[in-house]
Amino acid sequence: MEPYSDLAPSEWVCRWAHLVPARARLLDFACGRGRHTRLFAERGVPVWAVDQDTRVLGELAGLPGVHVQQMDLEGSEWPLVGQRFDAIVVTNYLFRPRLADLLGLLDQTGVLIYETFLLGNEALGRPTNPDYLLREDELFCWVAGHLRIVAFEQGRVERPGPAMVQRICAVGKARQEPVPLNSTAPRP
Repeated sequence: MEPYSDLAPSEWVCRWAHLVPARARLLDFACGRGRHTRLFAERGVPVWAVDQDTRVLGELAGLPGVHVQQMDLEGSEWPLVGQRFDAIVVTNYLFRPRLADLLGLLDQTGVLIYETFLLGNEALGRPTNPDYLLREDELFCWVAGHLRIVAFEQGRVERPGPAMVQRICAVGKARQEPVPLNSTAPRP
C-alpha cells in the first residue's frame, strides 16, 4: 500500500484550489486518505478533515492547522449541525440523503469543489453500485439555484485511471470578487 502522503490530489481540486482563500475554514468531507487535507494545509488553509475511518484520521492529526474528527456521515443524526465553512471539498464520495445538508454548511461567499463517479463507471471499475454513481447532470442540477457555478464537467477521464466522473466548482451567490466563468452547461 502506498503511504498516504504520496497520494496525489485530484487535478480538479488543484485546478480550483486558488478560489479558496488562505484563511478560509475548509471542510474536507469524507477526507479518505487526506490528500486534499494535506494540499490545503500546506497552503496555510485551516482544514477540518472528517471521515469514518479513524486509522486515516490518525495519520492527519499531527498536521499543523488540521482538525480531525471521526464522524458517521451517513447516520440518522447529522453530526455537522450548526457548522459553517468557507470552502468544502468532496471527492470520490456520494451519499444523496446528505446533499442538502452539505450545501447548508457552506458560507454565502464560500467555495464548493466536488468530484465523484458517474454512471458508466461500473464498466471501468469501482464503485459499481448505482447508489454511489451520479446520474447525468446530477451535480449541476443539485447546485443550480443555490450557488453560482464556475465550472462543470462530466465524462470519461484517463488519470489517475480510467473512470467516469462528474465534477463541479461553485461559489456562494454573495461572493463579490470576479471568478473565471468557464463552466460547461449540461445538455438539455
